[in-house]
Amino acid sequence: GESMLLIAPTGAGKTLAGFLPSLTDLATRPKRKPGEAFRGVHTLYISPLKALAVDIKRNLETPVAEMGLAISIETRTGDTPQHKRQRQKLAPPEILLTTPEQLALLIAAGDAERFFEDLEVVIFDELHSLVTSKRGHLLALGLARLRKIRPGIRTIGLSATVSDPDELRRWLVGQGPLGEICMSGFITVAGGAKPEISILKSRERVPWSGHSARYAMSEVYEAIRAHRTTLLFVNTRSQAELLFQELWKINDDSLPIALHHGSLDVSQRRKVEQAMAANSLRAVVATSTLDLGIDWGDVDLVVHVGAPKGASRLAQRIGRSNHRMDEPSKAILVPANRFEVLECQAALDANYLGAQDTPPLREGALDVLAQHVMGIACAGPFQAEALHAEITTAAPYAALSKADFDRIIDFVATGGYALRSYEQYARIRKTADGSWRLTHPRFAQQYRLNAGTIIEAPMLDVRLTRSRAKGANARGGPVLGRIEEGFLESLVHGDTFLFAGKTLRYEGIRENTCFASTANDKDPAIPYYAGGKFPLSTYLAEQVRTMLAEPERWNSLPAQVGEWLAIQKAKSILPRHDELLIETFPRGERYYMVAYPFEGRLAHQTLGMLLTKRLERAKARPLGFVATDYALAVWGLMDFGRMFSRNELRLSALFDEDMLGDDLEAWLDESFLLKRTFRYCATIAGLIEKRHPGKEKSGRQMTVSSDLIYDVLRSHDPGHILLEATRADAAQGLLDVHRLGDMLSRIKGRIVHKGLDQISPLAVPIMLEIGKESVAGDAQEALLAEAADELLKESML
Repeated sequence: GESMLLIAPTGAGKTLAGFLPSLTDLATRPKRKPGEAFRGVHTLYISPLKALAVDIKRNLETPVAEMGLAISIETRTGDTPQHKRQRQKLAPPEILLTTPEQLALLIAAGDAERFFEDLEVVIFDELHSLVTSKRGHLLALGLARLRKIRPGIRTIGLSATVSDPDELRRWLVGQGPLGEICMSGFITVAGGAKPEISILKSRERVPWSGHSARYAMSEVYEAIRAHRTTLLFVNTRSQAELLFQELWKINDDSLPIALHHGSLDVSQRRKVEQAMAANSLRAVVATSTLDLGIDWGDVDLVVHVGAPKGASRLAQRIGRSNHRMDEPSKAILVPANRFEVLECQAALDANYLGAQDTPPLREGALDVLAQHVMGIACAGPFQAEALHAEITTAAPYAALSKADFDRIIDFVATGGYALRSYEQYARIRKTADGSWRLTHPRFAQQYRLNAGTIIEAPMLDVRLTRSRAKGANARGGPVLGRIEEGFLESLVHGDTFLFAGKTLRYEGIRENTCFASTANDKDPAIPYYAGGKFPLSTYLAEQVRTMLAEPERWNSLPAQVGEWLAIQKAKSILPRHDELLIETFPRGERYYMVAYPFEGRLAHQTLGMLLTKRLERAKARPLGFVATDYALAVWGLMDFGRMFSRNELRLSALFDEDMLGDDLEAWLDESFLLKRTFRYCATIAGLIEKRHPGKEKSGRQMTVSSDLIYDVLRSHDPGHILLEATRADAAQGLLDVHRLGDMLSRIKGRIVHKGLDQISPLAVPIMLEIGKESVAGDAQEALLAEAADELLKESML
């Protein structure tokens, strides 16, 4: 009867092991007879992915049927039809497989206590991926409510990749009523066969920059032909569309190759999943929608196109191949550029050592807390003191002060000081008996439409049309999926773009639908998706820095990459793992400064913004900067190198930690970043709506609403709790301030400047990033290759 964290490698059968206590209990429990009293759900299974919930249902039904057990098993996700959800409320299955968002909605229902009154077990699959985000905060609050409804429930956490098990053990059972630290039990299973991972040693030249990996497509196709079923992972939806299209161009054998990512229509995704389960596909190009727990035993190869960005993520993805303990997983890493070769090698080494780099747990977000309070009010009246005590049993909110909790209650009740005169923000009120309740039933409907913490950019349906009529005259066929509104609004009638594995012609937008017809253009635009990129993990960044400083490790790298580093060592220097290398050189009529922190794009972008501010104050006349996961380049009209040598500009002052004080505050006040972050926080907290009964708001409407509220709060209520949440989010997420601060502290007194007469070999990749947005498609590859050759010749002079 003890709660438990089970850590086992992929393919070890941990999901079935997690269900065994429930199956044993249900097998011996008397069945409910017709006319007997209502019986609630017995076991709740929480999955981070809808596809995983569907897959687990299929895999669980087989042993249940083989044992002759009459146990009802159902899924409940955002894709479940409304009539089925209603039926589940009246007659709950014994085992319900669902997602964090659906749990929040179930808890917010008026019949929540009845639905969960017989709950015995809650299983969290792929727990490591659930707990490190706002989604995990909402889930922890939901778990606290389940414990209130049904004290003594058992929780079971399942994971293959965990860097700090004790954090998850605390999360599973929460804090005791008197603030005591509690932990679940802990079982760990030793790994099975060691995975076989290799980096593609391509016959072609590895590009200096870019993310398409077009150079390796023929070799990737050969690997698909040589295996039964191949799962190809990429990091973004844009890359998935591009990779699928490139493979399709060279698919001379007409192999069945499919595409799977979160923006495709649900019917298309389910079709691909069913085809995979039936072993009727040779390859699937996928994003993170398929990288957790999915069990397709016939997959015998994983190809990871692009660097994995994290050791744990790589371990998770390669585990999809030969999903059995006694057979080694087989994977090929295909770096898209030269720096990614180093990152792939670091990830491979980390996997060999069994290293994990899952991010640490964060303190509970206040906007998520506001949403949860509203959900509790939707379920029925509540007492503030009791709710605060309940919430502080949730691990992320264990340190929540009564003062901050009261501020959240006031926000949900009034919108805050500056908004309290507006009726639409008065969502709950205190009654004579001291309890809080909804002010109007419409707020419950509003909550149900907007619950959840996954805030994507506004999306439009893409509907296929046979006619080439513009906008309002277009007639619709099937919906292919959803694309960000901002991308579609940049198109004009007749433009072509790539989506759902097809080349489409833009016909126009009507309401919240984009109409498109099929086309044959060879150079279509590729949709972009905000927030799709993974950050480079701190662990892998450190490993790449170490590799650069240890030439004896270059033997494992492709010859062309080893030669590149050797030339850099001869022409300039290579940074030690605990140093920051700064190179300065002239080129054309500009002067360049390139830094190599290897701390990820977000931290580098923040550093670039702050450095240009400091350079402006020093009269260095900077003109711009560009950042990648590995480096940062700043260019301007003054000779940075000469200014350093004359002490007109001091590197120690330029890279001092104090830039994260007043400089950061001043820049934030001028930038649009906080406004954008506020929109996300305000949406999660329920201050603005994504959806309104009967319609969905456009991105422009949401932006106008949130910007107006933001300006009002900045002027009249600067201490508003959502402004506080916004700054915390910006610092931790979009700006990566903590990571940047750690880096500035680490390199204090260890900055090495190398003045050069021309570009260095190590600077070639980032120099190619400057201005490359003006070119697209196959032409980009050719032009970048030409530019790389020119830059390399310069660096060899």
